Formats: sequence, structure tokens, C-alpha cells
Amino acid sequence: MRIEKKIWPEFFQKVLDGEKTYELRLADFPCKAGDVLVLREWDPATKAYTGRVLEKKVTYVGKTKNQTFWSKEDVEKHGFQIIAFT
Repeated sequence: MRIEKKIWPEFFQKVLDGEKTYELRLADFPCKAGDVLVLREWDPATKAYTGRVLEKKVTYVGKTKNQTFWSKEDVEKHGFQIIAFT
């Protein structure tokens, strides 16, 4: 499946440069390994697409909703972070 999403310029460039190798997204759409994520650069200042597009093959999708590893208080204090690695 091909999944098209907007991505802001600062993040688009990091993906393009190979520095950013993940996406954090609301899990409001189906996505699985093998899908193609089509990232269309969107400029929030102009509220328009820039015309730049990247396609990335999805290799892993991790979802969480009701995590039980950390307390609600710790999550509210620190939030979550995603750590990408190779």
C-alpha cells in the first residue's frame, strides 16, 4: 500500500539527508512493513506543497496506546522519545 503524508521542510530535509530515519505519526491510518510512505514536503507558512517528494519503504511499525512501562506521572513529566538506530 502507498501512504501519502505531509512533512514539514525541516524534517523533510533531515530525511533526505539520511539523518532522520523514522516518523512519529498518530496511528489513525493503517500502516505495515512493506508499505511505501510517500512524504510530500508541506510548507506551513505558505500552506502549500513545495513539490519535493520522498518515497520510503516501511520496515517496522511500532504502535502503542496503553503503555504500562512507565507511570502516567513520568510520561506527563518527560513525554516520549523515539530512538532510531542502525
